Amino acid sequence: MAIKMHQGLRQSQSLMITPQLQQAIKLLTLTHLEMTTLISQEMVENPMLEEIDGEQDTHEEDQSTREEMDVMEATTENFSGPELIEGAKDTFDWEQYSESFNSTSSSPNMKESSSPDDLPSYENMISKSQSLQEHLEWQLRMESLTTEELNYALELIGNIDDDGYLEVPEEEIIARSKLGKDQAIGILGLVQHLDPVGCGAQNLEECLGIQARLLPERSPLVELIIEKNMRDLEKKDYAKIAKDFACSKEKVKDAELIIMGLNPKPGRLVSAEETQYVVPDIFVAEVGGEFVVQINDEGVPRLRISNLYKSLIKNQQSNAEAKEFVQDKLRSAMWLIKSIENRQKTIYKVANSIVRTQQEFFKKGPAFLKPMILKDIANEIGMHESTVSRVTTNKFMHTPIGTLELKYFFNAGIGGKNGGIDIAGESLKLKIKEMIGHEDPKRPLSDQKISELLSTKDIIVARRTVAKYREMMGVAPSSKRKK
Repeated sequence: MAIKMHQGLRQSQSLMITPQLQQAIKLLTLTHLEMTTLISQEMVENPMLEEIDGEQDTHEEDQSTREEMDVMEATTENFSGPELIEGAKDTFDWEQYSESFNSTSSSPNMKESSSPDDLPSYENMISKSQSLQEHLEWQLRMESLTTEELNYALELIGNIDDDGYLEVPEEEIIARSKLGKDQAIGILGLVQHLDPVGCGAQNLEECLGIQARLLPERSPLVELIIEKNMRDLEKKDYAKIAKDFACSKEKVKDAELIIMGLNPKPGRLVSAEETQYVVPDIFVAEVGGEFVVQINDEGVPRLRISNLYKSLIKNQQSNAEAKEFVQDKLRSAMWLIKSIENRQKTIYKVANSIVRTQQEFFKKGPAFLKPMILKDIANEIGMHESTVSRVTTNKFMHTPIGTLELKYFFNAGIGGKNGGIDIAGESLKLKIKEMIGHEDPKRPLSDQKISELLSTKDIIVARRTVAKYREMMGVAPSSKRKK
């Protein structure tokens, strides 16, 4: 068949995501703090937006705004017209303004003799915590080192992670330096003995060995166990360790207590993770024996359209380009106000559906969390799963039993396929943790035994499922829990 080109018309439908729709979708995924920041930025960029102060009645404002939106149909073009106020002259005395500042004042005309009460409080000052690298470098610069030695030591420090371990092999750093191998090893030893002791080690055994050699009372047995028998100690195989070093099990257990007192991650003593604070989007409170939802509107400004700029639209003598610019900003402002309102309503619907489904959870605790997936909530409130997913992303709910992420409530049912009852993953974790907490330390429960005990409660789960959730909780297997 011959291939030829021809022209033709064809009609088709396609989904276009407008900038307004993109903004609405973006608002759904933002946290409370991010949304308030976005609103503040929009208020700066869009002169049509202004905040309502106090308890003003906005019914008339909303009614007039809706009427204007119904009658206004305008096209938007690039606005680059002349200034709205022509002939205006800047008469501000900038020279006098700059001279009114001095080196110790934070605002014009503030005298050096201002009282301490006028200065910002310490709580409002931003401080930066010291990193592990900065802490080590500060100590290092107090040593008497040559330029080459200092550069090599700084490169070592730059390759230490937050836990205190070298991220690259020492040989690679030595190969790039101008120092001899013995000299480089000596500098590494110097770094490892800085505070906190053990930083710069390449593995756990080396890190613990450095700390053990600097104990007030050195123990040869402790150092030997760290060097050769850490795997046996992890398995609680005291008999093998005692046989290898010709000592009693009691001495091995005493050495174990000393080793447990050492720090496997010395870098965390300095570079501890900063606490991340969250602002909940939803509050849940008990009213009349039922739990109800309230949206957190604190910090969210109540917006309205500025009367000043609305008058420009009504004014027949206004510049045409200025009027078009104002109309464009008006549409943008109205869509933002509508998007914020829809966001709050959607969050309320999702949160209310979650609370209504999980009443037993709020009354009796995490053990009564019901299995629930995004599709269940989406079907109940008549929305798409993707919308529910966006709403529950990075959103937090403050409840009487703690502040929880909305994603916490979504757990697929486990154990219901083979005739058992469905149970949420979080509830299964609690049951496994409870069983391990009440086990005999000399005869700890294996994963298979836990699976069998759960089956007596009509929770049918496989051994590998028990192992999966046990590992998620950071609990060691039975062989390592045995005492």
